[in-house]
Amino acid sequence: MSAKRNIKYIVSGAVISACYVGLTFFSNLFGLAYGGVQFRISEALTVLPVFGTVSIPALTIGCFISNIASFNPIDMVFGTLATLISSLLTYYLRKIKFFGIPFLSVLAPVIVNALIVGAEIAFFFTEGEASAVSFIISALWVALGELTVCLALGIPLYFAVKGNRTLLNFFG
Repeated sequence: MSAKRNIKYIVSGAVISACYVGLTFFSNLFGLAYGGVQFRISEALTVLPVFGTVSIPALTIGCFISNIASFNPIDMVFGTLATLISSLLTYYLRKIKFFGIPFLSVLAPVIVNALIVGAEIAFFFTEGEASAVSFIISALWVALGELTVCLALGIPLYFAVKGNRTLLNFFG
């Protein structure tokens, strides 16, 4: 990689991370960023790995920084791990499209967060003994918030980036 390309990669990554953190904190102004039911606006950015690898470490770092505000080391580890896995899946599934939309890429964060964050909530933050029922309920609540954000904001973001050469160059 040339020095100019390295700088572009670092700057693009820093901007994506900063946007993730800023949007997470904005979501938290309404109590939507942490807890059993989450509607993190920042999760719309999880569609960005469709356009290139720069957003994979950027989203992971942004999620980690955002999860520091949860004051919860478990969330810092498992929430960040969920973002890393979903970003990688989003990238690897990007070429599979239905009606011109990479639906599997959009669904990857929904499924991964439902499983990992749902398990985190059920096993570490549910009063009483964790059970399959508490996991299923937690996973469904996480999936609902994630699906809402990824469909309502992530897909329009996908088309906005796809239709803009400058943004494609920035995220690619």
